[in-house]
Amino acid sequence: MTTQRETLTLQPDVLRWARHRADLTAEELARKVHLKTERVEEWERSGKISMAWAERLADATHSPLGFLFLSFPPDEQLPITDFRTRAGRTAPRVGVDLLETVHAMQQRSAWLRDELIDTGAEPVQLVSAYRQGASSVDAAQAMRSALGLAADWASDARSWSDAISLLRDHIEAAGVMVVFNGVVGNDTSRKLNPDEFQGFALVDDYAPLIFVNNADYKAAQMFTVAHELAHVFVGQEGVSASESLLPSDHEVETRCDGIAAEFLVPEAELREFWPHFSGRADCYRQTAQRFRVSRVVAARRALDLELIDWDTFFEFYAHNKAQGSPNRANSEGGNFWNTQRWRIGIPFAAAVVRSLAAGRLSYREAYALTGLKGDTFDAMPSKLGIEL
Repeated sequence: MTTQRETLTLQPDVLRWARHRADLTAEELARKVHLKTERVEEWERSGKISMAWAERLADATHSPLGFLFLSFPPDEQLPITDFRTRAGRTAPRVGVDLLETVHAMQQRSAWLRDELIDTGAEPVQLVSAYRQGASSVDAAQAMRSALGLAADWASDARSWSDAISLLRDHIEAAGVMVVFNGVVGNDTSRKLNPDEFQGFALVDDYAPLIFVNNADYKAAQMFTVAHELAHVFVGQEGVSASESLLPSDHEVETRCDGIAAEFLVPEAELREFWPHFSGRADCYRQTAQRFRVSRVVAARRALDLELIDWDTFFEFYAHNKAQGSPNRANSEGGNFWNTQRWRIGIPFAAAVVRSLAAGRLSYREAYALTGLKGDTFDAMPSKLGIEL
C-alpha cells in the first residue's frame, strides 16, 4: 500500500500536462500549493513526488488523480463539435473549465432525457426542425413560431436585458434547458474564460440545452442565446466563440449566425427603420430600443446588412462592448437564488425535486445535478417557487 509520504516516480510529461491543463505557470502552481517554484520544477524534471503532493497537485490543477499515473499525457477532446476554429489558425486550447462544464451539462441532459422518457413526455418539437435550404428569414420565423413568439416579441420587454429574461422563459417553456453561468458549477474561484468560448448547445430530442458563458459581456449575451438556440433548431451541437461578435467562416456557424441575427433584428424591419436614424449619433441606441437588443448587437446587424462598414463597427464595438449592468439578475453577484435561477433553470430544478420526491432519484444524484447540497438544496423548492 502506498503511504502519503512515499516517493513516487511519475512521468514528468504527465506532471507538466496537469499544470498546462489548468493554464498555470510553474510559479502560479507553486503559489497555489504553497511551495517554492523550484520544487514544482523539480517534479517536472524528475517525476519524483510523494503521494500527498500528487494529491495536492491533482486538486490544484483540477485533474483526476489517476491521470497523473499514466505513461503519457491523455489526449482530452471536447465531446461535442468545436466550432471555434477559424481558417488559417490552429485550434484553440480546450481548458479544463470548459471541459468540466460541458461534461456537467451533458450529465444534466442525459438524466433529464431518461426522466422525461420514463414519465411519458413527448420529444421537443424545436429540435432539428430546420428545413434544409431554408432562408434565414424563413428559419427565424419558424423558430419564433416554435417558441410561440410574434415577430415583434421583444416589444413587450422594457429593455434589452429584460428581453433576455423573456426569451429565456419562452425557450424553457418550449422544452429547451437554458443555463447562464460564468463559473464552473458554483465555484466562484473558477471563472469561465469568455475569450475561450461564448456558449454551447447540446442537441437531444428530449433534453436539449443551451449554455451561455455569463462571464462574457452582457451586451453580447442576447446574440449568444439566439445563436445557440439556432444550433438546437438546425440540429448541430457544439461549442461556439466569436471575436468581437464577428461572423464565423464555418458553414454551420454562419447559418446559425444568420438565423440568430434575423430572429433578433429582422432585415426588412431594420432596412425600413434605418434611413430615419442613419448618420445620427444615437442611431445604434434608437435601433437597440426599437428591437430590444444591446447597442453592440444593433451595430452587428447593421454590419451584416452592409449599412455600416467594418471600421465603423470595430470602433463602436470597442467603446460599447461592456454595455449592461453587472448587477442584473443573472450576474454572478447579487441575490444567491436569482443566480441559481439562471444557473439551474426552474423547469430543470422542478424535474429534479419531483423525481427525488417520487423516489426515482437519490439525494446524492440530486446534489450532483444541481450543484446544491444539504440545507441549501432543501431550500431550493421554496426559494425558486417550485410546487411539489
